[in-house]
Amino acid sequence: MHLAYPAVLAVLLFCTGLYGVLARRNAILVLMSVELMLNAVNLNLVAFDVWLRDTLHTGQALTLFTIAIAAAEIGIGLAIVLLVYRNRGSSDIDRLRDLAEKTGAADGDPQPDTTAEAAA
Repeated sequence: MHLAYPAVLAVLLFCTGLYGVLARRNAILVLMSVELMLNAVNLNLVAFDVWLRDTLHTGQALTLFTIAIAAAEIGIGLAIVLLVYRNRGSSDIDRLRDLAEKTGAADGDPQPDTTAEAAA
């Protein structure tokens, strides 16, 4: 098997995912683009594992770990995006930057000292 075919495909997948991360404003599309980038890495790991004829199959083992991490990342990321959408009505990433500005601490008002009240 030639290494060039899966390597070129992985580069195309990774570049597509990178464009999706940099150009999109919807958080779900950004998460999908990150998954596309991780799949490009998985393709490279398996292709190099086959090309090197590794007896321990290290590339395939790392691919399984990457898939597990990607599943956890999507689960947590999607839960956060759905919670933000439920509270804000939009999953636009540019509007998420306003989260710190909407709190009471941004007004300059001092927060009450809860440690002194808890000690009393």
